[in-house]
Order: sequence, then structure tokens, then C-alpha cells
Amino acid sequence: MPINLIAIALAVVASYVFGAIWYTLLSKPWIAALDKSKDQLKAAINPPWLPFVVTFLAQVIMAVMLAGLMAHMGPLTVKSGLITALLVWLGFVLPSMAANHSFQGAKRALTVIDGGHWLGVLLIQGTVIGAMG
Repeated sequence: MPINLIAIALAVVASYVFGAIWYTLLSKPWIAALDKSKDQLKAAINPPWLPFVVTFLAQVIMAVMLAGLMAHMGPLTVKSGLITALLVWLGFVLPSMAANHSFQGAKRALTVIDGGHWLGVLLIQGTVIGAMG
């Protein structure tokens, strides 16, 4: 089954916009969970646009891979998209992030905020891909 590139593009854009809203609304608790000030964070990120590019590319890869997994699982539907997205998040994203944050000594709030973001990204992508087939 070929991958619907329009569905991929819309899934990426929708999930990227979600991320922008998520971190805008949770910017203060997220920065607090990092144990850094805004100035420290700005100084640590050079060039400042790089995380946005990396995030966009990561979401493209995730959407393509999610579409591929969904295609192997059966008919593409919103339900199958949501279930596949949730299983990917529970089985791969959350455990990896929790392990990394644990070794980094990060606050649980960081895992909750970042984990919520990636759950939202995957659910949005699964919904769009499932709806568009």
C-alpha cells in the first residue's frame, strides 16, 4: 500500500502546530523542570533555529513510520491510527524518554510534559493518517 504523502504532510503540520501550542502553554513549568533559566537555555542552544528543524524532521520520520506500521496492521481508520499511535508511544517513546530522563536526573515533570507532547503528536498523526487513508 503506498503512503499518502498528503496525509503525511498534514499530519506533520498538525502535530507541529500542536507542539508549538503545547510548549507555549507549558513553557514556564517546562523551563522549571529543566532546572534552567530562559537565559541559560538560550545560551545553550546554538544556532537557535536548530531544535525547530530537528523537531520538524523527527515528526516527518515519525509520520512516515507510523503510516507504514498502520498499513501493516490492517485497514487505515481513525481507530487504528489512534490505537497504533498509543501503542508506539507506550512501547517505544515513553520508556525511552523515561530511561533517558532517569539517567539525566531530570524532574518527573519534564517527563510528563515531554511525554504528553509526544503522545499528542502521535495521536494527531495517527488520526490524520487514519482518516485520510
